[in-house]
Amino acid sequence: MSLSAFSGGASPHTALRPGDRELRVLMTVDAVGGVWRYAMDCADALREQGFSTVFAGLGPQPTPEQREEAEEIGELVWLDQPLDWMAEDDRELEAIPPVLEQLADDHRIDILHLNLPSQAVGIRRDIPVVAVSHSCLVTWWETMRTGPLPDHWLWHRRRNAEGFSRADAIVTPSRSHAEAVARSYGTLPRLSVVPNGTVARFDQADKQPFVFAAGRWWDDGKNVSVLDAAAGKSAWPVQLAGPLDGPNGQTIILHHARSLGSLPHREVLGLVQRAGIVVSPSLYEPFGLAALEGARAGAALILSDIPVYRELWDEAAIFFDAAAPDRLVEAVDLLAGDPQLRRRMGERALTRSLDYTPERQARDMAAIYRGLISQPARQSLSEA
Repeated sequence: MSLSAFSGGASPHTALRPGDRELRVLMTVDAVGGVWRYAMDCADALREQGFSTVFAGLGPQPTPEQREEAEEIGELVWLDQPLDWMAEDDRELEAIPPVLEQLADDHRIDILHLNLPSQAVGIRRDIPVVAVSHSCLVTWWETMRTGPLPDHWLWHRRRNAEGFSRADAIVTPSRSHAEAVARSYGTLPRLSVVPNGTVARFDQADKQPFVFAAGRWWDDGKNVSVLDAAAGKSAWPVQLAGPLDGPNGQTIILHHARSLGSLPHREVLGLVQRAGIVVSPSLYEPFGLAALEGARAGAALILSDIPVYRELWDEAAIFFDAAAPDRLVEAVDLLAGDPQLRRRMGERALTRSLDYTPERQARDMAAIYRGLISQPARQSLSEA
């Protein structure tokens, strides 16, 4: 599929000018995965573009640290509603549209920014809706399994398709994920690619001889078994941050890598800063914030050879066959034994990481928002 089928993001827009009205965004968020980091960094940068954010949280409750972070950036309202990938069927999601509409009314919202496309289903207010596809069970299945989507997951495809249809704009964080979405749902004409960014900044620090990786390791897509197998043979020890137990009963047992468990983000960044090598062995990855943070710290990157990592990090990382632990061992040992190569690869990664900033992301998202707000008001869907 040609990459020309997707736009490369909206054009930059100037920040708020004196006399302009601050615009209000209602942004859905969850406390479980990478969407939290995405939402906080994006919303913080959007303030310079003249937007304030109300976060509508769904799923498991945030930690006190997460709640404090969100309330420093905007307003946080936690809803007693599930995330679609944690629901048994779509009947559990029926209460979400009216709750979001009520929040939009209460907070005088100008834009609905929904970080699960399924959340757009049933929104009938005449308010612009931006649906961001960070990942979904359907595209995950296409990558991770063979054969058709199981019957008990068909409702995910149907509901996401309805959400894409309702959205006034659709965003993905990479062209590779845009292509995966198109394979699963068909061509989406209102789709733009807006890469993620990170606010992470690192002081100069001596790199230490260990390999670091971060992720939700209970997810098959993160491919921790290959990383664990490689840890038993590699020259440097491997340390992992992130949960081994999933919300639906998944459990991972490690034999060689050292698990540090779930850590506050600031502690994860401290490990990233010190690590000589940062690895991501993912099989399914719509963007990969962990790789971006490693690059921003100037660590040498070793990444699975998948389309999204080639798109974002070609010539700035060492790639390995994600099904072959021995290839990962070879890559680790190569970098561990060659300080000059390790330094050069870290410099390449750092330089590339500067292409992916929240400021750039916020400019592109603000241009999408303003483009929708400036369109003539349409008839309320409830009256159509």
